[in-house]
Amino acid sequence: MRKILHVDMDAFYASVEQRDDPSLRGRPVVVAWRGARSVVCAASYEARVYGVRSAMPAVRAERLCPDAVFVPPDFVRYKAVSRQVREIFLRHTDLVEPLSLDEAYLDVTEPKIASPSATATAQAIRAQIRDETALTASAGVAPNKFLAKIASDWNKPDGLFVIRPSQIEAFLTPLPVAKIHGVGKVMEKKLADLGIATVGDLRRFPAEELQLRFGSFGRRLHLRARGIDERPVEPDQPVQSISAEDTFEHDLLLYEFEADIRRLAEKTWLATRKTQRIGRTVVLKLKTAQFRILTRSFTPESPPASLEELTAIALSLRSRVDLPAVTRYRLVGVGVSGFRESGDMESQGSLFEDDRSTAVAPVRTL
Repeated sequence: MRKILHVDMDAFYASVEQRDDPSLRGRPVVVAWRGARSVVCAASYEARVYGVRSAMPAVRAERLCPDAVFVPPDFVRYKAVSRQVREIFLRHTDLVEPLSLDEAYLDVTEPKIASPSATATAQAIRAQIRDETALTASAGVAPNKFLAKIASDWNKPDGLFVIRPSQIEAFLTPLPVAKIHGVGKVMEKKLADLGIATVGDLRRFPAEELQLRFGSFGRRLHLRARGIDERPVEPDQPVQSISAEDTFEHDLLLYEFEADIRRLAEKTWLATRKTQRIGRTVVLKLKTAQFRILTRSFTPESPPASLEELTAIALSLRSRVDLPAVTRYRLVGVGVSGFRESGDMESQGSLFEDDRSTAVAPVRTL
């Protein structure tokens, strides 16, 4: 049986700002650029009391918390701290799977440093993070990734929660189904229509009917309701996609931001040059003024071989957008996905895909 940790830094960006500027300590801090087009990158716990959350528009955060201190993000500094934290992780295990700059899974089934238990290892890691970075982290300890992720959020901030194998069923049974990763508002409503509100309800629902209604996700729901997750911790996940996006100062019509597409295509192209893998699919991401997200993508017979080719494909994807010509957009992004090793490339036919979201490359700094 595996022993898995999920370690999550507490309000990471905001906590780094409060650590480095004593005048911010104890105050509601919002990490974001000011302006009508900006969104919140992070919020301190003092700001969260007012309902401020990451990804919400900065203007809304300012309305919710007029006394908030807005601090522009400094990702160079956050990445440096993230590297410090990852070095601490690697003292204990080589099996570290970063999810972002501020969280990761660790498999400590066979730790590098002798330890009486996974719980003791988690305590040691949290203590070292506190001593060496002056920041706090919360951790979950469990037999798999699904449960460890839930556990790390249980006693936040600066907390530790353990789910032992004998406790799994009792722990999961009363939880709302929204605690299962992938169950958003839409899926939660669909499950509620079936009389499923808790994980216990889900466990009692026939597996065959779940799979019939929701396909492979229904099968995954059946397993998660029983606390089953066989995914290993994967420390060397290859890059799946690379992208760059930007929010306009003012909403624009579809053919008014060609210069932005060209600029973002160049940024994405330069980023792809830093990996040994080759991406095949070009993706154009758009967000309307009403916050509807849509993507259009194209996979040519051969991977884009130059910036000019990548840019031409990204620009041409605008013709695949079938919204009214008067539609205005607040954001555009250009990405490359479908990465493979250079020796594994095989010719495939062209493929158009309409999606509602764009995959993001794994952040591998932590």
